[in-house]
Amino acid sequence: MDKVVNGTVYLVGAGPGDPELLTLKAHRLLLHCGALVYDSLLPQQLVNLTSNNCERHFVGKKRGCHSVPQSSTNEILVELAKRHKCVVRLKGGDPFVFGRGGEEAAYLRQCGVEVKIVPGITSGIAAPAYVGIPVTHRLAGSSVTFVTGHEEVEKRHSTVNWRSLANSTDSLIIYMGLHNIRHIGEELIGGGLLYSTPAAVIQQGTTEAQRYFVTVLGKLADLTETEHILAPSIIVIGKIVAFQVEDCAPTPGMADIPIMLYE
Repeated sequence: MDKVVNGTVYLVGAGPGDPELLTLKAHRLLLHCGALVYDSLLPQQLVNLTSNNCERHFVGKKRGCHSVPQSSTNEILVELAKRHKCVVRLKGGDPFVFGRGGEEAAYLRQCGVEVKIVPGITSGIAAPAYVGIPVTHRLAGSSVTFVTGHEEVEKRHSTVNWRSLANSTDSLIIYMGLHNIRHIGEELIGGGLLYSTPAAVIQQGTTEAQRYFVTVLGKLADLTETEHILAPSIIVIGKIVAFQVEDCAPTPGMADIPIMLYE
């Protein structure tokens, strides 16, 4: 007979990269959790918040590299919940924004595991903010769409209709779109967006390695290649980019400042 599951799994958003953007609730859970399951691209300072007795499991995914299958991650979470009262599943950004949090929460519930969600600041908002680009502005339109530029290979057809999006939203915030940006740009222009539509790409936003470029949609793909832009990057397309306010963001990273909030 399977062991009774007494623990709770907390799906916790770690924020976009700057460790100081971690929420107080997430900080408290990291200090006291019995087990931690964490992804790639998280600040090591956050992992180090856990105690010496915390059981840590790395399950990060990276394009083109061997990764822990999602099914294995799900099973790890269930097994840990049998042995620990508090299990933290730490994800970059927000667990419910292109982070598979919904899949993991549903699986855990099906297995009888209690699940709690702790939101985090998503990179689609924070990265533009750190370079002074507001994702909404009264003079730049009334809508913004968050969309993934990378879909699962098992999907026979893409569920993102880029040509339709060209006419149905004022601004686009694209996650994981770097690899397909040439196709995305061609489809958006084919759908009616102008070649001259303002665009920006932000690499490793909110971290000390952050860098960004502002251009126009028609030149965006060439720019990402000539400037050797790497993932993770957020892409912003729309008039909103023209309302950038430079030199207003805090210093990214702050890695030299220890996190000491409360216990």
